Amino acid sequence: MRKAAEEPQLARVTKICLALPGSTRELKGTHAGFRVRKKVFGYFLNDHHGDGIVSVCARVLPGDNTALIAAQPERFYMPAYIGPRGWVALRLDRGAVDWKEVAELVKTSYQLVAPKRPAAKR
Repeated sequence: MRKAAEEPQLARVTKICLALPGSTRELKGTHAGFRVRKKVFGYFLNDHHGDGIVSVCARVLPGDNTALIAAQPERFYMPAYIGPRGWVALRLDRGAVDWKEVAELVKTSYQLVAPKRPAAKR
């Protein structure tokens, strides 16, 4: 099995997330978390708890997670633990990935958690 850092999907998600101001990445095995000022706005999950799924998870507006899952259950799902708290997961292991859609999902999540004021420059 390849290391997570070598996974092309993780590299693509990382590029999208780190393009957002002040964002950072934390790798944990085959997973990655993306933060802005200590607040998580995204996750890359690869075989989370042995589910065999590769996905990106993001915070969405209230009710959007259940609406997306209901409309496209083959692509979206409720991620364990965080789903009921306003998160949705988009599968990256089902056919061609629409990377513009991934970027839009991540950007929305970032905007929901990022501080409204920019950090003071040092």
